[in-house]
Amino acid sequence: MIPQGKEYQEKTERMARQALGMARDDLLLHMRFFAAALHRLKPVSRPDSRLFSTDGEKLYYDPMLVLSMYGENPVLLSRTLLHSVLHCLFAHPFRLEGMDREKWEIAADAAVEAVILSLGQPALALKDDGELQLRFKGLRQVAGGLTAERIYNYFCNAGLPSASRVAYLKSFTRDDHRYWGEPERLELTQQQWEQLSRRIRTEVKAFSKERSIAEALSEGLSEATRRHYDYGRILARFMSSGEYNRVSMDEFDQVYYSYGLSLYGNLPLIEALEYREDHRIRDLAIAIDTSASVSGDTVKSFVRRSFELLKSADAFFEKVNIHLIQCDSEVESDTVIDDTDALERFLDGFTIRGFGGTDFRPVFHYVDRLCMEKRFTELKGLIYFTDGYGIYPEKQPPYRVLFVFPKEDDYRPELPLWAEKVILE
Repeated sequence: MIPQGKEYQEKTERMARQALGMARDDLLLHMRFFAAALHRLKPVSRPDSRLFSTDGEKLYYDPMLVLSMYGENPVLLSRTLLHSVLHCLFAHPFRLEGMDREKWEIAADAAVEAVILSLGQPALALKDDGELQLRFKGLRQVAGGLTAERIYNYFCNAGLPSASRVAYLKSFTRDDHRYWGEPERLELTQQQWEQLSRRIRTEVKAFSKERSIAEALSEGLSEATRRHYDYGRILARFMSSGEYNRVSMDEFDQVYYSYGLSLYGNLPLIEALEYREDHRIRDLAIAIDTSASVSGDTVKSFVRRSFELLKSADAFFEKVNIHLIQCDSEVESDTVIDDTDALERFLDGFTIRGFGGTDFRPVFHYVDRLCMEKRFTELKGLIYFTDGYGIYPEKQPPYRVLFVFPKEDDYRPELPLWAEKVILE
């Protein structure tokens, strides 16, 4: 005879699985493009869990909690289930490295809830959604958007006071993130979720009758599948070798050097090596698309931030040859910068010229001519900041080409095979 306690437990777990199944079916009834994602997480009973939690493979739940949520409001269970699934689709559990964990988790919860509200589905509506909408309106204004990345950056820059933290946790928290960032759990699942994100993104655009649904999911799914770039590594492609006037501490023994000075007065035992072989930027071409499709503020922000990164990384030789070329359908101006101090003077007086159409070819012809005239002697590459809408050259140039786009755009023309790209946001 089965003990009453075990029988009751098995019955509770069976009813909880049925409730989860009905919640999943209700989501699929209204948003079938989530089918693969909703079936991706395997439900696993974990009694006494305070909240749902997922490691990307399994969805851990407390049977009693599931039944309580379903009994209170079936919508609450559906929404909590979708909340956890969206975390995985948006790659939130896989992005913890180098992050402030608390800020990232709150930002991720906020981003997911914002997307759920943006879907505009009555089957997901809760009584507190009006209050959430007001909170999101203010957060969007200060953060510049409602992706987890934008909200997290806002928290890092503006801080997260204790009172705000408590309010955000109360408003946005629906699941537990205890398994986020555990490499042994997540290593095999990240790529699978990225594939699902790409698939859902395509299906939403192809089959969704509601444009608002496609727009609401697009930004989060784009961020999940976007490559994230290390600018230090990217800029290394444009560096060249050369002698740099600096003591090489790798080869200089300070002990013997100092001993010689103390023993003989002005005669060190080992002479300091004043020059070292280094990899830095000497020649660099930066083209700025100033056509009407690229805003002036965005251009200025890109130029200033790029130079700040280069200077902070100590990436320049003392004397440089940087050509900053403004262009639309033709080359409008070429400003030559020969030392790092000139960078600041340039930025202070930087004005934009152009605002015509876009044709990339004149810039390549111009840079080729500079190389032929020996005005570039060690050019490793051209960085081209643009929205990507223009006429690309057919022939591959003898230097690297990096196209930098201000944002993701599914309708942008395909790049030539020889060109590289970076998405800024």
